[in-house]
Amino acid sequence: MWPWRCPLFDESFPLVVYVLTVLAAYFTFTGFEVAGTAVTAGDITLFTGLMCCGALCVEATRRLGQPSGVWRDLLSAWWLPVALLLPPLYALIAPAVLGLLIYVRVRRGALYRRVFSTAALGLAGAGASALFRLLAPAVAQAQAADWLTYPGPKAWLMRPQQAGLAVVCAVAFIVLNTCLVAIAAWLADPDARLADMLWDRERMLLDLTETCVGILVTIACALSAILVLVALPPVILLQRSLLHSQLKAQARTDPKTGVLNAGAWQGEAALAIARAQRHREPLALLLADVDHFKMVNDTHGHLTGDAVLRTLATEMREQVRESDLVGRFGGEEFVILLTATGVAEACQVAERIRRGACVVKVLTPDTIVGVTVSIGVAALGSHGADLFELLAAADIALYRAKNTGRDRVCVYDPADKASGATGATGMTGVPGMMGTPGMTSAPGMTPASGMTPASGMTPASGMTPASGMTPASGAPQLN
Repeated sequence: MWPWRCPLFDESFPLVVYVLTVLAAYFTFTGFEVAGTAVTAGDITLFTGLMCCGALCVEATRRLGQPSGVWRDLLSAWWLPVALLLPPLYALIAPAVLGLLIYVRVRRGALYRRVFSTAALGLAGAGASALFRLLAPAVAQAQAADWLTYPGPKAWLMRPQQAGLAVVCAVAFIVLNTCLVAIAAWLADPDARLADMLWDRERMLLDLTETCVGILVTIACALSAILVLVALPPVILLQRSLLHSQLKAQARTDPKTGVLNAGAWQGEAALAIARAQRHREPLALLLADVDHFKMVNDTHGHLTGDAVLRTLATEMREQVRESDLVGRFGGEEFVILLTATGVAEACQVAERIRRGACVVKVLTPDTIVGVTVSIGVAALGSHGADLFELLAAADIALYRAKNTGRDRVCVYDPADKASGATGATGMTGVPGMMGTPGMTSAPGMTPASGMTPASGMTPASGMTPASGMTPASGAPQLN
């Protein structure tokens, strides 16, 4: 209604309250620290040097861009020394300095998200700084300022317990910041699981790496400010690798549903099928299609249709294992590869998905929207020997589910192929009509577009079997 209105107020009420609460706490603590902190030339010099290093990291990775949603970087390698070597005031200010640079030079997303990320990082840094001073009160106040800013060359070696306390405070910094950002992301998308945003084995390993890097930079600063220049190049390299992995993962993900896009799913499925054939393990494929989805778009609008697809994708991921592959094949079609699964168990999974789709609803200002799905099932070996044949068989089974009343699960029957039926997504059951040599499938294409057989697929290197993007580690922020 008003051009100056902040996009934050278009979000859900719990998210608005949470963000405003975090911002209020940040500005309150900042004002308190401004009034009670004595500023010294040594503190300003060290703070300026660390911020310059952070700015160089931002500029060195600027051309890579930044992922949307929750993303992570390695700038905490500079925020952590600020928190441990300087008073809490500087830990509150540091994210604002680099956050403004990121907003101006890298990505101008929603301003309230950038401000919230700054507040979360500032509160986490100030908490770690206050905790470090609480746990290490043995140093006299007159010596503390000199030690924290320009210590002797063996200060950390002579007091190794300080390094242990620094590690504890660094872990507290990462945990607090992760919790603050994960709660905001979960309030923005309640369908996602909060536990997945807080805990992940790969994320924990990279968090540990980030902590070690921050501690090493802190020790370098404590020994000599010149050593920061030695730490700068490896931190820039790690920062670039971290952002590159996140952007690569985002490129494999369907933006509307969060599951794998068609190209990424095809590459992952080809690898899984080859592995199953090599180890002689069972494998099944499910092809699901939303019933009367065009009616949803025509009646309630495409935004509601996108919300329906996103809700269904979340439900499908919850009904399968992490090792299973969930992808979107375009439009309202989803494909699921079930590893180490036979026909009977695949039918049970498909039935759970079908029942779950009937239960989930999408709320609109006017009504409640619900849909049903039809699912075709095919198994490796008995219904097909490669990805191409499995997709064709599952498509024919899906066509039978559509023709016999929708909202049901059908297993591939060779009799359907003998009748020359055309699949629900346009795939034909007549042999020789698909899989022309040399044809490749582009991301987002349906199986009717001429998918290359599994033997000719070349999956991109570095792909991991995930049902959605798993962000890399580092200090999480919102875009």
